[in-house]
Formats: sequence, structure tokens, C-alpha cells
Amino acid sequence: MGAILTTDDRRQIEDRGMNLAGVEKQLQNFQDGFPPIQLVAAATVKNGIQQLNPKKIEDLIELYRLYSEENKVVKFVPASGAASRMFKHLYEFRSIYRGTSENQLDLLRDRGPDSVYYFFDHIREFSFFPILLDACENRGLDFETVMDESRYEKILNTLLTDKGMEFGNLPKALIPFHTYGEEIRSAFAEHLTEAAHYAITENMHCYIHFTSLPQHVELMEAHFREIQKSYEEKFNIEYHISYSIQEPSTDVIAVDGDNKPFRDEAGNLVFRPGGHGALLQNLNKIDAGLLIIKNIDNVCHDRFKEDSYIYKKVLSGFLIAIQDQIFSFLRGLENSTQPSMKVIEYIWSFVDNKLGVTPPPESDSWRKEEKIDYLINKLNRPIRVCGMVENEGEPGGGPFWVKNQDGSISLQIVEASQIDRKNAEQEYILQNSTHFNPVDLVCSTRDYKGKTFDLSTFVDPQTGFITEKSIDGNVIKAQELPGLWNGSMSDWNTIFVEVPLTTFNPVKIINDLLRPEHREFQ
Repeated sequence: MGAILTTDDRRQIEDRGMNLAGVEKQLQNFQDGFPPIQLVAAATVKNGIQQLNPKKIEDLIELYRLYSEENKVVKFVPASGAASRMFKHLYEFRSIYRGTSENQLDLLRDRGPDSVYYFFDHIREFSFFPILLDACENRGLDFETVMDESRYEKILNTLLTDKGMEFGNLPKALIPFHTYGEEIRSAFAEHLTEAAHYAITENMHCYIHFTSLPQHVELMEAHFREIQKSYEEKFNIEYHISYSIQEPSTDVIAVDGDNKPFRDEAGNLVFRPGGHGALLQNLNKIDAGLLIIKNIDNVCHDRFKEDSYIYKKVLSGFLIAIQDQIFSFLRGLENSTQPSMKVIEYIWSFVDNKLGVTPPPESDSWRKEEKIDYLINKLNRPIRVCGMVENEGEPGGGPFWVKNQDGSISLQIVEASQIDRKNAEQEYILQNSTHFNPVDLVCSTRDYKGKTFDLSTFVDPQTGFITEKSIDGNVIKAQELPGLWNGSMSDWNTIFVEVPLTTFNPVKIINDLLRPEHREFQ
């Protein structure tokens, strides 16, 4: 691979904070591909997903309350995505809509809830509508006249471009999502609201970390300054907001159809973001006893938030309880010169039944010392407790039992793109899965001695995947790093807990804001 890259290429790689060996490995991945995940079975409530009764829920909430009074909790919000993806169908319509002829109006024949027609038919119901009216007026446009004349391109130019509101260039965090009387609340503000109900630590402090694109940090900081005082007074807390960007060093080189480096018109290498797996570096820098992870667009109106408040505390309490057990076992194994076989078997059963890790078949013949080493190695890892909701057709990684390279079996979150869909047995397992992960995780990244783990050592590098993209009409291959909650956490201790579907309210396209869970009134 080294011969493909020129001296100028190597300089460009260095300037991005990347190393040559890493880029050459990316190029080799394009050549070799990634092996598919080997599914053993779908994780279900009968096998792999915990269902909690009301008493257990109550106990876990109380455990979390006691923990959060003395320990730092940080809410981690992946918010690097640009809002432009929310408006993809509007951009596509705008690029071909040229007037009000019958032929042009045929572009609106799709009347489904995800359609452009549905967007315009319900445009007055969006929270941003008052802002849109003002922006039209500033452009000298009468909104009602423009709508009556079906000049939809003028509305979209006002909404999306620098001629008006410039929503297409904003981070998704700053798009107005919900209305509360006179208040119009952004996705960013909704996370402030949520955190005030479940991420409060000692002395009423609230820590939230947002990832961001470099060009959006100042915008998000300015938005927070505008609302900080009113929100802190409303909830009687003090916010501590921090930001980080997806480092260029985590980008991945792009290649053409022959797996050769793709270059721009100036002959420079082209790099693309490595997907949300790149955020592992950001997560690795957060110092907290407990981390709560939730995507920027997964928020709902206050009318529907109660379940989210409850189950964030439940997942947190579950993690604290399991962590206490793990730390107790590790201290015992460390301080005991010769634990009895009875103790070893008890911990072995815990790893198998509570952590969902079945050792490789040859473990039956291991000596006592080998079993102790195995247990210490399996216990002394980062922990994640993942909320799982019943699958009703929404996109998201699914919970599965997976066979690992060492022959062991463990619980993993797996994307459909990681599965060999041509293998009938694997496809059957996929089709019979019952739940998916809505990116609802609570994590612990410290060991039993209080030292922070290096999260990069718990990644399965073989869980990336390759996709096709287009740049200026050229088809290229892009590569995504092991996903943050997929392969990047592959070697974490993992527990799945069922949570209500009401905790999952994503806004992937702007029309999603017309769903009941995002509305002020029914």
C-alpha cells in the first residue's frame, strides 16, 4: 500500500494529525473488506434483555438518586450532524421545481407523511412557522400569496438558504423543535430540560457535553448564552456545558471503484468523516463517574417526557448495581492469593448469566490460574447498560448474541449492514429479532481503582463497514469506523434492558416534528 501514496500525500496525512500506517490500513480494508458479524441468536426478553418489575424500577431509581448526590454524572450528546439531512427531501424538490405548470405540480403527487406535499400542507403547524413569516416579510414576500401561487421554491429558499433563515447551514441542535405557548424550544434546549430532570449531581450542578462540527460550536455557545439564565432559574440549577469536535485525524480516506485513493481537482487526497465511531475519542476525554448518552434529535415535547426521565434513572441505577458487584469481585480476586473453586464458579456464573459472556469451549480444560486471569480480564472493562425498545420498523442497531473471534459468545448491538444478508441462517436471525437500540446508553468508563479506561483498547477493528457515496457526480467508496455503540464498544461489558417505545422520538426528517409526540396539543 505504501507505494500508492506520494510524498505530498504523506505530508497531507501528517498535517491532518493522522499516521501513515493507519491510512494504509484503511486502504487495505477497502481491498479486503470487513468480515460479517456472526449472529448466534437474537437477544429477546426471554434470553438476553432484562425486563424490570415496578419494585425493581423503584429500587434502581433510589440507588441512582443516592449515587448522583456524591458522584459526577455527564450527559453526552452526539450533535455533530448538520441539519441539512433533515431537509433532504425538500432540497431534492427545490432542485427540480421550476414553476406552477401541471407537470411541475405533479412533483407533489406523493401525499404520505414523509412527503413534500405533507410538509407544505402542514407548514403552519411547525414551531418555526412564526420565524418563517418574519423571514418572508423581510424578503418582501407575502407568505399567503406565495403559497396561493404555489411558488414553493421561494418558501424553501427563505427556509434553507442565506436569503432567509439558513436552516440548511445550522446544526440540528439549533433547529426549533417544539412550542410551549410563546416559547419556541430548540433540540439543544430540550436536552437542557431533560438533563435538569435526571443528570443533576451534588449541589445542583448539571453537566452536558455536546459534540459538534467546528463551524457550529460558536453558534451553540451563543444559543446557550441566550437561554442560560432563564433555564437555570427555571430548574434552580447551574449548567456546565462543554463541546468537542470530531477530530480530522479520525477521518477516513476515500477511494474510487478500483480501491485507489480518490483525489480532488487539485490532486489532493479526499477524506471523509469516519461516522459516529469517531466520537470514541471525544467520549474518551470525558471524566465522569457515569455517562448518559442520547442523540441530539431524540427528544420529545414535555407532555411525553416522563418515561424518559424515569428510565434514564433506571438504566443508571442498573449500571451502578452491576458495577458494585463487578468491583467487589475484582477486589476479592486481587486480594485473595488463592480463591476457592466455589468462589471462582460463582463469579464464572455471574459473567455468563449477568454479563452475557459465554467463554470459549476450550475453557473447560483451563487450569485454575487461567480461569482467574480470564475472569479478571472479563470483569475489568468499561460497562454499558443499553435501553432496548420493541422493534416497530424504526431504524437502529439490534441486540444480538454474537460469536466472537476467540470463540466466546457475547451480547452486542449490531447494524443490519454488518450482517451477511445472503446467508439464509443469518437473515432468519435478523428477521426474528424483536428489539432495537435507540442510542439510549448509560456508561461507566472507570475501573475498580478509579482509573479511567483507555476506550480505544476495547474496540473491535473488524466491525467497520464500506459504503458507496457520490462526490460531484463521481461514485466513491467510503469507510466508516466501528460504530460508537457497535464495534467501538464491542469489548465492553454489556447489559440490555427493555425500555418503553415512548422513550424513542427521533427527528430524522423535518416532517417528523408533525408527529403527536412533538406537538403542543393533540
